[in-house]
Amino acid sequence: MTPEEFATALQAEGYSPATPIERPAGYSLGDHQHPFDACALITAGEITLTVDGQSRTYAAGDIFRLPAGTEHLEHAGPEGVAYLSCRRQVLA
Repeated sequence: MTPEEFATALQAEGYSPATPIERPAGYSLGDHQHPFDACALITAGEITLTVDGQSRTYAAGDIFRLPAGTEHLEHAGPEGVAYLSCRRQVLA
């Protein structure tokens, strides 16, 4: 899936326009959650997400989804990571 196809598909699902994000090698963010649904397309490098004690690494071309309220950890790979991130607000 190209970045353009990704952005178009997610907007059709009610997500915000894609925002490019870059994290350097060594980036780490401890246990946290978001008040929105998140979906991202990895464009370079890799990121590891840990949810419920299960770690999964996503590399260029992979897509991950995190529903709102999902507790997770994140760590960039040895080359860092770049991705396109989309958010969808969750109605109360």
